[in-house]
Amino acid sequence: MSIVEVSHSWWNNNLNETQYLRVLWEPENQYPILLSLRRGQASVSYAQSLLGAPETRLTALDNGLRVASEETGHATCTVRTQQLPIRVAMRGTKNRPQTELEQQVESMGAHLSAYTSREHTAYYMKTLAQDLPKAVELLSEVVQNCSLSEAEIEQQRGVVLRELEEVENNLQDVCLDMLHATAFQGTPLGNSVLGPSDNARTLTRQDLVDYVNSHYKAPRIVLAAAGGVNHDELVTLAKSHFSGVSFEYEGDAIPVLSPCRFTGSEVRMRDDGLPLAHIAIAVEGAGAASPDIVPLMVANSIIGSYDLTYGGGKHLSSRLARLAVEEKLCHSFQAFHSSYSDTGLMGIYFVTDKERIEDMMHWSQNAWMNLCTTVTESDVARGKNALKASLVGQLNGTTPICDDIGRHILNYGRRIPLAEWDARIDAVTPRMVRDICTKYIYDKCPAVAAVGPIEQLPDYNRMRSAMYWLRF
Repeated sequence: MSIVEVSHSWWNNNLNETQYLRVLWEPENQYPILLSLRRGQASVSYAQSLLGAPETRLTALDNGLRVASEETGHATCTVRTQQLPIRVAMRGTKNRPQTELEQQVESMGAHLSAYTSREHTAYYMKTLAQDLPKAVELLSEVVQNCSLSEAEIEQQRGVVLRELEEVENNLQDVCLDMLHATAFQGTPLGNSVLGPSDNARTLTRQDLVDYVNSHYKAPRIVLAAAGGVNHDELVTLAKSHFSGVSFEYEGDAIPVLSPCRFTGSEVRMRDDGLPLAHIAIAVEGAGAASPDIVPLMVANSIIGSYDLTYGGGKHLSSRLARLAVEEKLCHSFQAFHSSYSDTGLMGIYFVTDKERIEDMMHWSQNAWMNLCTTVTESDVARGKNALKASLVGQLNGTTPICDDIGRHILNYGRRIPLAEWDARIDAVTPRMVRDICTKYIYDKCPAVAAVGPIEQLPDYNRMRSAMYWLRF
């Protein structure tokens, strides 16, 4: 039996300072035993944690709005509405001005926030379980009665413009936004979440009102909660506060998402004044509901990630990570798979010195070719274990659980339990990884985005020719 202690920074920063994780690996066992040690807490095996996961209950209201919750027994809870996207200024409602809304949230000791991704928008509140009724009431106010006054819109216009300036300083975000822009050019997924600055300057109140009236319909909304939540109580609260959300569209105004076309292409933003090059290469991945999603997740776990701060050096399990250490290929890299309703992006993002761009691109594409042709049983076993650990680690706390519930209901119509994910991961074989990766990667035109001192980045045709191996 071997024991590996894993720092909480590796565990996605989900463990607090009094916690650390210990992994016991017994080769004869099917699962590693994960021990979360905290103040004398008893150990629980990975398999036991899957069996003991609470049930996610789902109820649909008469207007089509769905209510989903997971009761964990925590003293706190997170409740959120999650819907298909729009960015609205969350600065007061018709019934509660901004000051009153903030005072009520503060008096509860709660946290009210929101985020927007390319396909979803969420408003959420984390609070004491006893304050669930008030939290649902306030969220319903924010969703249904946002005031959208001219003064508030002008104030938020400046906020958005400042955020756009801040994003330009985050080169990872810039690079990945550029990747979407070229990969999905001419389609909605090609737009960034914040949108172009021209929109922020010219958007009118009527534009926002029309968008809310067209898109904020009950069947597109999920009210999700996790923690100290009673599902029947949550449904009663939802009926009281969300039954008025319309489910009807005017005429033929039902929004239909058109498929987002992937285009193999490249975009370069050369700036020799920057110290490092930020580069992403990707192929079209699988949509969220595709049966190919799990083998692709395992494939990404096999490639893994690396950062100069990692320990392990040449003993890292990922082949690409070992090469990054031994050959000093890059400062960091990460394999990613961004899945959307009908498509996805599977890629590798890396940060490197200008002199190592060509080498890092070569070995990144080589890692893809290995997935398509020579991936081994041990590679897949390692990738599966890493993926399982990641899935469990991402659900530490009521807020990530609540977010997971909302996204699953919108994407799949149900919450997929960890035990089912585990079974799907276990079913992945080396042959399956090779076949699925060949389907999505082998001899496909990639999308490439690069920012910084990128003179040494190979031309597109050369990168395209590295997407297959000649076989004799």
